[in-house]
Amino acid sequence: MRLVPLLAVAAAVFGCAAPRPALFAVIPDQADGHIGTIVVEADGEKRVIHAPYAAQRVRADGTLAPDQLDARKVKADFGPTLAALPVRPATFTLYFLHDSDELTPESEAQVQAILAELKRRPAPEILVIGHTDTQGGLTHNDELSKARAERMRELLVQHGLPANRIQTAGRGKRELLVHTEDNVDEPRNRRVEISVR
Repeated sequence: MRLVPLLAVAAAVFGCAAPRPALFAVIPDQADGHIGTIVVEADGEKRVIHAPYAAQRVRADGTLAPDQLDARKVKADFGPTLAALPVRPATFTLYFLHDSDELTPESEAQVQAILAELKRRPAPEILVIGHTDTQGGLTHNDELSKARAERMRELLVQHGLPANRIQTAGRGKRELLVHTEDNVDEPRNRRVEISVR
């Protein structure tokens, strides 16, 4: 869901006595159609908006008035504004074989889809964080988690992503996805998390 205040003129400016006319609307998410909720408050009155294209106008006198938009009107009136919004951050998780920087076959099969998503972003900032399960010592797991992150960085660079936009880190067994005792073989903890914005 895009929580986009669609401003007729401008929202109320801090320090001004009277609010300026404004329009606030719930716009379905362009990627998945999700509908969220926003609350508009003006002149002591509060309205909850939770239907697609439902809107509230803040009049010049500060009172609220309901409104209803549609996809065509939003596109016509606010298309350039919506197009200028940044792409949502995304996170991907890939899993590794035991005590290795080799991906599992299931994760290997996901790599092309992840690469396609990363490449569609005009100037991605990518963070790759490696993790391990709790088997082995702290130093070994730190090195292994860093090796997993670096392996993914190399893969991304080989597929055309700019090296200077990719940062890596290894967390060893410090940030478990599935909390276990020490020396437990837990495949879901042997992973890298790739965050992109």
